[in-house]
Amino acid sequence: MSVQARKERERADRERLIVATARALAEQQGWDAVTTRRLAERIEYSQPVLYSHFRGKREIIGAVALEGAAEMAAALRAAASAADGPRTRVTALARAYLEFAEHHPAVYDAMFRLDGGLAFAHEDTPEPLQDAFAALLETLGEVAGDGVHPALFTEVFWAALHGLATLTRAGRLPPEDTELRVQLLVDRLAVV
Repeated sequence: MSVQARKERERADRERLIVATARALAEQQGWDAVTTRRLAERIEYSQPVLYSHFRGKREIIGAVALEGAAEMAAALRAAASAADGPRTRVTALARAYLEFAEHHPAVYDAMFRLDGGLAFAHEDTPEPLQDAFAALLETLGEVAGDGVHPALFTEVFWAALHGLATLTRAGRLPPEDTELRVQLLVDRLAVV
């Protein structure tokens, strides 16, 4: 292995370590606890090394969001592919979305609540974000109904899921009724 290849591999490893450490710290203590000083201490590198990878916390949040988007896309596709029929796929997708938000709150915040410097719904939207939306569209497009643009339907359904996830996490909606909400959402919006 060339010296250059080794340096690139080590740089990529450090970057993954920074993102994983930020993510773990955010999941344990919240994003306010994630500072470049704390990250540098935890990964045992100096702050200048950290800044050689990311210009600051905003870029770290963006990196966590991109990683989370890829994970969410995989979870949504896995749930939908394990189900038979459009309605069952939509229900499985909705459950998977809400479970992801519940089990990865800091990642979910990085994706949708915090400023990670990422463009959504633009031509320069990063691929992992586009793919996460595509994972929703693949299943939801099937049930949009005649004359309804599949992407617009997907946006509305996604907004409903996001609202359910956010309000449940904030304690505004009782979690024991989540399944009833999913069924209501599917029954009222999905045309099969």
